[in-house]
Amino acid sequence: MALLSFLDRDRTIAKPGFNRWLVPPAALAIHLSIGQAYAFSVFNKPLTKLVAVSQLAPSDTLLALSQSKLVGAVTAAPTDWSLKAVGWTFSIAIVFLGLSAALFGAWLDRVGPRKAMFASALCFSCGFFIGAIGIHTHQYWLLLGGYGVLGGIGLGLGYISPVSTLIKWFPDRPGMATGLAIMGFGGGAMIAAPLSVKLMESFHGMNHLSLGVTETFVALGALYFIYMMFGVFTIRVPAPGWAPAGWVPSAHPHKLVTSRNVSVDNAWKTPQFWLLWVMLTVNVTAGIAVIETASPMSQDMFPTRITAVIAGGFVGLLSIANMAGRFLWSTFSDYIGRKGTYLVFFTLGPVLYFLIPESQRLQSLPLFVLCCFIILSMYGGGFATIPAYLRDLFGTKQVGAIHGRILTAWSVAGVLGPFFINYIASYQVKHGVDNAHKYNLTMYVMAALLLIGLICDLMVRPVAEKYADPEGAVDGTPASIPSTERAHG
Repeated sequence: MALLSFLDRDRTIAKPGFNRWLVPPAALAIHLSIGQAYAFSVFNKPLTKLVAVSQLAPSDTLLALSQSKLVGAVTAAPTDWSLKAVGWTFSIAIVFLGLSAALFGAWLDRVGPRKAMFASALCFSCGFFIGAIGIHTHQYWLLLGGYGVLGGIGLGLGYISPVSTLIKWFPDRPGMATGLAIMGFGGGAMIAAPLSVKLMESFHGMNHLSLGVTETFVALGALYFIYMMFGVFTIRVPAPGWAPAGWVPSAHPHKLVTSRNVSVDNAWKTPQFWLLWVMLTVNVTAGIAVIETASPMSQDMFPTRITAVIAGGFVGLLSIANMAGRFLWSTFSDYIGRKGTYLVFFTLGPVLYFLIPESQRLQSLPLFVLCCFIILSMYGGGFATIPAYLRDLFGTKQVGAIHGRILTAWSVAGVLGPFFINYIASYQVKHGVDNAHKYNLTMYVMAALLLIGLICDLMVRPVAEKYADPEGAVDGTPASIPSTERAHG
């Protein structure tokens, strides 16, 4: 359609003199928006009491000064959704994030980031709108199909769409570039959580028989679509053969960098792809163990020192660690290499997980907070560093598609991780372990998982020549230039 021709890839090619530093804000506009997913838990309790509140008499609702107080004072109706059922909404969104990233990655590389970002904005915002209809009519399948499935597809498209473009704009600093964008996904909840709470409170103030969730979904859908369109209109791709002024590809002894491109179809036939897949899976699963249990674990381990309010602040601190780690660790990887960065994750990580139970035994709150903070920074850093690792091994030509496929590891970890963690906790309680110590086994298991990741990272080697694309090399460098790893032993 001529009306949508501005989405075509050739309309996004940057003209000479374009400032590449205008691209990270476009990527951030997408990732800060879809990062709202990490704040979905603010809707959990209100969604479990929609019917109960709608059945209250107006005089009863006036007794509540705020939406949060009303939620706490009202008992759920028999037909209300359970907390477990509501929780599946987020899990399904993460599953479809990984599936859509894997399915549409090759399409993204073909049509360019602008069209993919536009599709992401449509799916993500429409997911809110359909979810709002499901909330208003109390149709659970519409909530799952809207926010979970359609919104999840928007998450996947939005997550991968700017990454490969940033890598091409910053071949001299690919780790920093991907960290700039993916940092936004980790920090999106810092905006979305207070915004969502404020909107629900405001809409509840206008109508005391509503908790304001439906109206908030509609408002967020509209706001995020507008903000994401800023990214759609400002994104640009470099012209063929473009390179930063004065930059010359050079060998670096700490980087596992190829000079060839590997197609997405060949990439997942390589052992390197599956080694990185396992590494991402165990890193995400281990991080989820802390994210899922941060608030109750802190209160149970330090019952006389951490209240529910303080625990909420602790969770916010971990969000900062998640966000900061995405930028800092990925930038650090430009200096020590991607393999070296993951070696830090998988050697330091097990030590930190072992120290968490020890901090409880010593009643050392600073040690506990420090361990959790570093763990969450490495959780975020793993997400931000993996695209640059893929670029090092497989080149830039189809790195978006390859990144999309490896995100299926996130889908697996997002479902199995919480299930695994909850099973361990349930097992501990059934065998008489008290609240202060019931998290110990979980921490030890997560440490063991990270050691599996360490073995995988140590096994990573340059991709065999037989998998390389014969048509060209990375970033316009001659195809005959050997990879860094080959050049240095």
